[in-house]
Amino acid sequence: MNEDPVAAAITSRRSIRAFLPTPVPRETVERILDIAARAPSGTNMQPWRGYALAGEPLRRLSDALVAEALAGTPVESEYRYYPDAFFEPYLARRRKVGWDMYGLLGIARGEAEKMKRQHAKNFDFFGAPVGIVFTIDRRLEIGSWLDYGIFLGNVMTAARGMGLDTCPQAAFAPHHRTIRAHLPIPENEVVVCGMALGHADPDAPVNALVTDRVPARDFCAFLGWDGA
Repeated sequence: MNEDPVAAAITSRRSIRAFLPTPVPRETVERILDIAARAPSGTNMQPWRGYALAGEPLRRLSDALVAEALAGTPVESEYRYYPDAFFEPYLARRRKVGWDMYGLLGIARGEAEKMKRQHAKNFDFFGAPVGIVFTIDRRLEIGSWLDYGIFLGNVMTAARGMGLDTCPQAAFAPHHRTIRAHLPIPENEVVVCGMALGHADPDAPVNALVTDRVPARDFCAFLGWDGA
């Protein structure tokens, strides 16, 4: 029996960190976003905004962001993604994915310069032919951010359904000033994240990274079955 195609798209999704230069047509990107926009949102507000880039506009933005990252220029996000101090079980999960990735890349503990250069590859969209910067109106509240997460999940799932890969990148948010210098983002919009889109490079060691997931029985209480 063949696996359900939706389940296959979801379970095969990974954060790809090395892409082939193979172009992706605008029509394909637009189709992915049209599908993703079927995400539910409170009173159908549809809070997502996007700026899709390819070719020279992508290159100009990437070059500016990579240079900023390598220079160590101080930057600050307009929203908080992580807590000030990590705690369990989140700290252990964060450490594991980091060291698993660095292990595949041959980067050892303490090799700060190599880590910095690897992080800077975020801003080249890991070599993807398409980069998307997503924003949200800063006047909206947490409910719209929750809706936005569903939309982003749809983008990644729809891309997998078309044989493409993605990497969602919160790393872009602190660099909003440089991003604004290259994109027509109004001041009332907050940079949520970036996303690389394209075909995964099958020969890149970093793309062998497969992250763990906790099973449902470990994070969900099931009530009403078997006398519960």
